[in-house]
Amino acid sequence: MYKITRKEALAENIYLMDVVAPRVAKSCNPGQFVIVKLDEKGERIPLTICDFDREAGTVTIVFQTVGASTKMFAELEVGDSFRDFTGPLGCKSELIDTPVEELKKKNILFVAGGVGTAPVYPQVKFMKSIGCDVDCIIGARNKSLIILEDWMKKVAKNTYVATDDGSYGFKGNVNDKIKDLVNNEGKKYDLVIAIGPVIMMKFVSILTKELGIPTIVSMNPIMVDGTGMCGACRLTVGNEIKFACVDGPEFDGHLVNFDEAMKRARMYKTEEGRAQLREIEGATHHGGCGHCND
Repeated sequence: MYKITRKEALAENIYLMDVVAPRVAKSCNPGQFVIVKLDEKGERIPLTICDFDREAGTVTIVFQTVGASTKMFAELEVGDSFRDFTGPLGCKSELIDTPVEELKKKNILFVAGGVGTAPVYPQVKFMKSIGCDVDCIIGARNKSLIILEDWMKKVAKNTYVATDDGSYGFKGNVNDKIKDLVNNEGKKYDLVIAIGPVIMMKFVSILTKELGIPTIVSMNPIMVDGTGMCGACRLTVGNEIKFACVDGPEFDGHLVNFDEAMKRARMYKTEEGRAQLREIEGATHHGGCGHCND
């Protein structure tokens, strides 16, 4: 059992929890995720790692209540436990293995949309730990949905907040703020790392391609099983078939076929859609054992 030692409501339907999971905390890195189950019959929920404390043996997760399982997660309190807390899974951020001197030569912009701020934070924190200054944009529909702003301000050189309705910070979406920074403030970036809703990452990638800025995105939002066996997170990156959970979750945003990924996500929600995908995709439908009947 994995005990909850902290619970905090970050915004409406968005919660942060610290969970005691020493083995995960010991070996996890920014960019990776965990699979969480409430009980023996519970649904497997993939959640990106927001933070970790190796000495305390805790891992911080942030989730939004969007279904029955996450709503039950939200009902848990400090002292309660999860049945399973499996990880770390997925590939760590490529920043981790990039030589420090190389990173210090780059001007990097992180773009966080909504709950995507949670997986952005550990990467920005890592950059701070090695002496690299980076910028970060946090975007949401309105002020009430902005999360972890204070956390980000402690690790980013500049933290910009953008709200669609202008209720806080810059008025406009994250793309509008990128344009403002580049065109009006004269900022020059060598790399953009964008994490958030798939539609947000799509349009960020379109913009950064026009601007000539290499871009990394995290396809965690399309994951379901987290092991490659269900076929839910199959996507096309360039001319290759990839699976977000085993090959990612981070990919070159300029090569991801976002429209295909979003269409598949919609189809996967129904049994009829899953059957169609299995028939169309054949052996490439799965990324794991290839024998899942879900």
